[in-house]
Amino acid sequence: MDPDRIYAALRKKIIHLELAPESVLNLSDLAKEFQVSRTPIKEVLISLQAEEWIMRQGSHFIVTPLSLERIREITEIRMVMEVQANLWAMERITPIESQRLNELRAQIHAFDATASNQEIVDFDFDLHHFIFSITKNANLARILERILSHYLRFWLAIPRQIDHKDFFTETLELMDAIDQRDAGLIKECTTSHIRNSVAQIMGTR
Repeated sequence: MDPDRIYAALRKKIIHLELAPESVLNLSDLAKEFQVSRTPIKEVLISLQAEEWIMRQGSHFIVTPLSLERIREITEIRMVMEVQANLWAMERITPIESQRLNELRAQIHAFDATASNQEIVDFDFDLHHFIFSITKNANLARILERILSHYLRFWLAIPRQIDHKDFFTETLELMDAIDQRDAGLIKECTTSHIRNSVAQIMGTR
């Protein structure tokens, strides 16, 4: 199997908690699962380590733990970069992209109480991916998507049902602010969204 496909498959399992935080990754077991030798598996694990999905613990690779320090650090980065990304999205959005944003807004309103946490966070990622793409800055989009992907693990680790109405409140405000070309409101609702996300993950809201 192609190493890129192995990388994507393992990354997805880590994000979706199919590989639990702090679980040990056995090279021989993974080589057998993907029907390859240990060498490409080790190369993939090194790539995952570089993006902090896994870490070394002695002679083993383990899935990166979910920690308060980790979410604090990535939140600080997100606070700076995502505000700027949303401002660029406001400035650079095209009429076709505005139409797509309206379609995504309609999908948010279509969510109901039957939606699973997985469905909610997967849609949220796709929505942010689209907004980041509007910036027309591929490097910034990649960095923010990686940061957001780390957030998804925290969201999916929550032992309670996510309230979709509360979850998307600031996102809808952001979409309105982009439509209205309101830079002040974009800064306000982006900052509020990130802070409230952390509060909900921590169970303090």
